[in-house]
Amino acid sequence: MNVVWQMQNAQLKRLDRVKRSVVAAGAPLGPEMISFFQHSVQKRQDKLSKIADCWSKLVPETLSDHCALESFARGTLTVTVDSSSHLYELKQLLLAGLQQQLLFACKSTGIRKISLRPGRWYHQPDHAARKLRFE
Repeated sequence: MNVVWQMQNAQLKRLDRVKRSVVAAGAPLGPEMISFFQHSVQKRQDKLSKIADCWSKLVPETLSDHCALESFARGTLTVTVDSSSHLYELKQLLLAGLQQQLLFACKSTGIRKISLRPGRWYHQPDHAARKLRFE
């Protein structure tokens, strides 16, 4: 019995040695994620937060409730407005001088143009039940 056990043990050791694969440890992921966050996310968030602050101060709250700052690329701020009447009203305000005020207030962010587009960023038409939608 002892001889059989020793042979099985030797076979298991040989199988373990042959089948085991040594995987070299890669570089730690933490520093890469921090670098990605600082270069990709934090810069955009800083610019958009400055623009959002200026937007909330200068745009009347009745219109601001119907708008969403969609994107900021190449100096163009894209704003989504949920209805055509609010889109028209916001466009008239921008033409009346609000756009110049926003451009001046957000000069450090590099904003050069404000583009309005109709659309909804929430699922339900009810004003109280608005939820962000990511597609």
